[in-house]
Amino acid sequence: MIQSSSCTPSPACGGRLGWGLWAAKILPPPQPSPAPRAREGALYACAIAAALAAGHAAAQEWKPSKNVEIVVNSGAGGAADRSARVVQRLLGKVPGFSSITVVNKPGGAGTVAFTYVSQHAGDAHYFCTMGTSILTNEIVGTSKLSYRDLTPLNILMREYVVAWVRAESPIATAREVIARIRKDPSSLTFGFATAPGNQNHIVIGMLAKAAGVDPKAVKTVIFSSGGVGMTAALGGHVDVWVGTSGGALQHQRTGKARVLGVSAARRMEGGLETAPTFREQGIEAEYFAWRGFVAPKGLTAAQTAFWDQAFASIIKTDEWKKDLVVNAWAEDFTGAVETRKRLDSEHELLTERLIELGLVTRPRR
Repeated sequence: MIQSSSCTPSPACGGRLGWGLWAAKILPPPQPSPAPRAREGALYACAIAAALAAGHAAAQEWKPSKNVEIVVNSGAGGAADRSARVVQRLLGKVPGFSSITVVNKPGGAGTVAFTYVSQHAGDAHYFCTMGTSILTNEIVGTSKLSYRDLTPLNILMREYVVAWVRAESPIATAREVIARIRKDPSSLTFGFATAPGNQNHIVIGMLAKAAGVDPKAVKTVIFSSGGVGMTAALGGHVDVWVGTSGGALQHQRTGKARVLGVSAARRMEGGLETAPTFREQGIEAEYFAWRGFVAPKGLTAAQTAFWDQAFASIIKTDEWKKDLVVNAWAEDFTGAVETRKRLDSEHELLTERLIELGLVTRPRR
């Protein structure tokens, strides 16, 4: 566990929506709008078979010949771990895979896992979970390893950030959090995982901006995984946990947590219908992050095409649609080519936002 009391970044955005929403402020409450219903997909086996059969010839030139290893860049129980295990289950139903395993390699804000995958250049049997930290690690100087040193495979889904407290906490709403830190920025401790400058840290910065205080003055504790951090939050070791919607949902269902606010534009479905958004409480803190997978550098076109088609096929299934609801995810799929373009663009945007907050300094020209 890394403790930090002075490294809360600006609300830079890791997703296409909300790039301009970093300067948080109090707004009048908007009218709620209903969440869209999940669409129906084809039967699982039929969807997989049809998609793979219709694939390009390039993808048919390569297929896994040994165990596929999905590397998680954090510990067990967090959002990255959940996404890896869902993908393991779904890909396991695709004909032709001998075996698929999940290996957790936490540490260094994800750098341990990214470095491990980079050591298997040209081998498409390895890929790793990725989120905004693959960009912000390089920007803030946590790691010299960049997404450019790897092969981005896809962005699979987006997810929203939720602030919650344990059920025994006296804090009932996000507006109470704003009032507390406006009076004394160090009066509350915010916990999050796993890297400075990531999506969770960004939302903490947005809340600080809404309160009119310097984000760097807010007390934060960074954990090696969401699972470890949420356990600490439930034990009262941090006042407010800021993390993914899927993590909040599992503890709200058991009555152990109280959701204070969600960074979505409207209320979510799948169990979080009763959870208020920050916006409806008059706080501008709309933001979504994304999650996907990255492979070693040096993959062939055939290897990349295979994974493009494999992932494109599983997101068409009914089972994936159910996973979106269960984990409070929103579908946001892009293949390898578009994902690389998206990372290039977001790297520039995040760099500017983090400079504006003072987390990094602008290079001298």
